[in-house]
Amino acid sequence: MSVFVAIIGLAFLILIHEAGHFVTALAVGMRPRKFYIGFPPPLVRVRRRGIEYGIGAIPLGGYVKIPGMHRPAARDLDFHLQRAITRAPELVNALEAVKRPLARGEYEEARTALDQLEAALREAGQPTDVLTDVRDALSPDAYWRQRAWKKVLVIFAGPGTNALFAIVVFAVLFMVGGGKATTTVADVLAKSPAAHMGLHGGDRILAVNGQPVAHATDIPRIISHSAGREVTLLVERAGRTVTLGPTRPEKTSGVYRLGFVLKGKGLAPPAAVKESVRLTAFVSRDIVTSLGNVVHRQGRKDISSPVGIVQGSSAAVSQGLQSYLWVLGLISLSLALLNLLPLLPLDGGHIFFSLLEAVRGRAVAREVYERVSTIGIALVLLLFFIGLSNDVGRIGGG
Repeated sequence: MSVFVAIIGLAFLILIHEAGHFVTALAVGMRPRKFYIGFPPPLVRVRRRGIEYGIGAIPLGGYVKIPGMHRPAARDLDFHLQRAITRAPELVNALEAVKRPLARGEYEEARTALDQLEAALREAGQPTDVLTDVRDALSPDAYWRQRAWKKVLVIFAGPGTNALFAIVVFAVLFMVGGGKATTTVADVLAKSPAAHMGLHGGDRILAVNGQPVAHATDIPRIISHSAGREVTLLVERAGRTVTLGPTRPEKTSGVYRLGFVLKGKGLAPPAAVKESVRLTAFVSRDIVTSLGNVVHRQGRKDISSPVGIVQGSSAAVSQGLQSYLWVLGLISLSLALLNLLPLLPLDGGHIFFSLLEAVRGRAVAREVYERVSTIGIALVLLLFFIGLSNDVGRIGGG
C-alpha cells in the first residue's frame, strides 16, 4: 500500500507539472492538442473539444502537445509521406507544391497547398493524419509564431507549478506543526533505538541522562554529546513519569541519534509562508550544488531514478502523513529544478532557446535544435541510468 501511495504521489506531481503547461498554453492562445500522463502507446484516451486526453503505457513522465514547437520544414513532409509517395507516386506534384512555399517561408501559401495535398491523399486512398504535425506547425497558434514572453511563460509554467506546490506544502506543514520544536515526541522511527527503549509518540521528554530539559534544542545536543554511550530518558506519559533506557544511540550522518521526531509548534500563516520560502531557497541551493557535483564520483551517488524516488516516498509513507508530505514537497522541488536545466528537450532548454532567439532577433536553425536535442537526450538518459544503477545497488545492499 505504501508503494502504491508513493506511485500515486509521483503521478500527481507529473500531473500538476503538465497541467501548468496546459492551462498556461490555453490562457495565452496556444491551444494544446494532447494532454497525457505517461508516454504512448495510450492505455486510455478520450477527446474533448478537440483535445486528446490520455494515460500512456510508459509511466516515465507525461507531456502536453503544444502545436508547432518548431518552424515547419520541407523535409518534415518528406519524412511523413515516404510511404504514401511510394504507394501513390502521383502525389509528388501536390507534395512539391507545399514544399516550395515552405522553403521560402511563405506559410499562408503553404497552408493553402497543404489543403490540396490532403485532398490528393484522400483521393489516392492514403491516410491524411500524417499531415497533422505540419498543419499544427502552420496554424496561427503554433508555438514558434508566438512572442518570446509567451513561449517562456508556457514552458516555465510546468516547473513553476512544481515549485509552487512545494512552497504551499511546506507552508501548510509549518502551520500544522512544522515550526519551532517542542519537547513532545511526534513520531518514533521503526526499529530505531528509541523504538527499542519504548518511547511513544505523545511522550514529553523531561530529562536526558538526568539532565533536565529546558528547551527542545537541549534534547538532540545531549544525545549527540553522548558519543554513543548509553542514554536514559525521563518522560511524562499520561500524567505519570516514566524512565526509559538505557539505550545506545546510533550514528546517522555523523550525529548520534535515538530515532524520534519532536512535535513542532504551528506557525501563523504569514510566518509559515516566510519559512516555506526560506526553506525552498536553501533546498534549491543544495540541489543545484548536488547537480554540479555530478561530475565527481561521490556526487553521482546522490542521483536517484523513479525507482529510488518511489522507494524513498514509500518509506516516508510508513512514517506518517507529515513525513510523506515533506518528502513529496522535496521531490516536487527537485523535479522543478531538474526540468530547468538548460538542456533540450527539458523545459530549461526551450526557455534558453526562446530567450536566445529574442536576443538575436531571428530563429535558431532547425539543425541546431536537433543537434542540441541529441546531446541533451543523451545526458538525460545518462543521469537516468546512473540513478537507476544507484537504486539497484541500494535495494540489493550494494
